[in-house]
Amino acid sequence: MTREVKPLKYTSLDGLSEKQLKEHHDVLYAGYVKKTGEIEEKLAQADKSAANATYSEFGELKREETFALNGVKLHEGYFANMISGGNAVPDRVRELLARDFGSYEKWEEEFRASGMAARGWVVLGYDMDEKRLRNVVCDAHNQGGVWNMAALLVMDVYEHAYFIDYATARKAYIDAFFRNIDWAEVEATFVRYNIKA
Repeated sequence: MTREVKPLKYTSLDGLSEKQLKEHHDVLYAGYVKKTGEIEEKLAQADKSAANATYSEFGELKREETFALNGVKLHEGYFANMISGGNAVPDRVRELLARDFGSYEKWEEEFRASGMAARGWVVLGYDMDEKRLRNVVCDAHNQGGVWNMAALLVMDVYEHAYFIDYATARKAYIDAFFRNIDWAEVEATFVRYNIKA
């Protein structure tokens, strides 16, 4: 499968500069796309008969495959769920957040706190088994995700997502992220997964 870098739908955002976004998208995310393709090519050629749990080329490639692939998927979700200046939270989304967190405000408080606590990612996900929303902290691309959960809103809190614009001021970056959420895109993801109140 040939992987391609998905283009950004903006050049800058409220509080996130063009330089910050280009470094993040055109270098880091594009690198994950390239590396995922390389791993997939090597897996096709790896000696599966030598696979073992201590060390084998096949085993190492399989472990790194999830890190690289989730690096692609999480970045694509992150860039897709932002738009310059953001837009209003749709009633349907607000109702679902209130149902599962008590109110939109309680959800936002937890999501922001998760952003301060996480080492890598915060994801608002829909647990398809429990039929509820939850905020999940992922300290690495392939650690912290919950099986059978759809990612609805993704926030990257690795330093590379904000260091050019904010240095170590993560809280200010999270404020900027919230000013740029494309809630229409988030709602479209709710529709795609048939999530109902």
